[in-house]
Amino acid sequence: MPSQTVRFADIATQLKEQGHHVVDMSAGRASEATDADICEAVKTALDEGDTHQTPARGTSRYRDAVAEKLERDNGMSCDPATEIQATLGCKNALVLGLSALIDPGDEVIIESPAFVSYAPTIELLGGVAKTVCLRPENNFRWTKDELSAAVTSRTKAILFCSPHNPLGVVHTQDDLEVIASVAREHDLMVFADEIYEAVTWGGRTHLPIASLPGMRERTIGMMGMTKSYSMGGWRVGYAYGPGQVIAKMSDIQAHMMTCASSIGQRAGISALSEHVTTKLKKTVWKEWERRCEFVSTALNGMSGIKCAMPEGGFYGWMNIDELEIASETFSNRLLKEHYVSTVPGKSFGPEWDHYVRITCVKSDVDIATGIERIAQFVEKLQRGL
Repeated sequence: MPSQTVRFADIATQLKEQGHHVVDMSAGRASEATDADICEAVKTALDEGDTHQTPARGTSRYRDAVAEKLERDNGMSCDPATEIQATLGCKNALVLGLSALIDPGDEVIIESPAFVSYAPTIELLGGVAKTVCLRPENNFRWTKDELSAAVTSRTKAILFCSPHNPLGVVHTQDDLEVIASVAREHDLMVFADEIYEAVTWGGRTHLPIASLPGMRERTIGMMGMTKSYSMGGWRVGYAYGPGQVIAKMSDIQAHMMTCASSIGQRAGISALSEHVTTKLKKTVWKEWERRCEFVSTALNGMSGIKCAMPEGGFYGWMNIDELEIASETFSNRLLKEHYVSTVPGKSFGPEWDHYVRITCVKSDVDIATGIERIAQFVEKLQRGL
């Protein structure tokens, strides 16, 4: 099954190469390039000849930088020698963690809607993805009864995302305690996709589930610089967790990928520094919150569309139910007729065919153009065209 987020972004790229003015609001890619300080650090690495493979677990400098970041920003103490693994982004971290923990036939509970790669990755590794719906009436959070009811004798782990892609939900301590209590009661591992942890809005703060009582030893946290630091092309991230699991992940990494990119790790050291993180928080991330507010407000102003301001992350989750059109038809027609790329809600789960995901952190020019074209398309649909 192809990744729908990648597919629509690739189509947008192809149309651009053909000379069309496409506004790509599908893939989770901000308009900003990687910060100049990060790029300078990599230029230094290249000048120094730091272009060779690293230990499978990552360089000690990179793991030290990750440990310092987790302590400073998340209040967690991790041993960089035994509890941190350098990865090629969060997808690589998930593959390594699942490979280390699940056997064929094991079940992993995931959300619905869920990031498009979760179920295919679990199934590729021989597992079974078991979805538990995030219901609007529960503010798109799991209840303990619903989550507990999904556990069977084959359940090995729970996988969730916070801040959530595509919903924009930022889990509170109470939300996390629902997941933690089920994991503790049934002796389950938890995979926490925290790739958007740096970008939370409205004064909210990301809280790692690993910080809750009894969860440090049963959580694999997955973080990275892909989204918040505009570093998708660098393919660098990290996982943290119990030493015995991280050791298995490192062994698997040695066979599968050898290691994360050496220059990617040098970029990551700079990105995770207090100086760069503070600078981005005051400038880029603050600007992204403004754009998310603008996009959600503009979409809510259109007849037939509802879109809440995300609590975190940078996606608008557009409810198009009143337009009486399937999400894939909506996205395909919007791209073909108006050259705006979005992602059908159905890509995140079959129950979500009346939603469409839109990326809010494009340039002001692209956002204005994209919103104008969406409005034109919605008006066309309401006229029955």
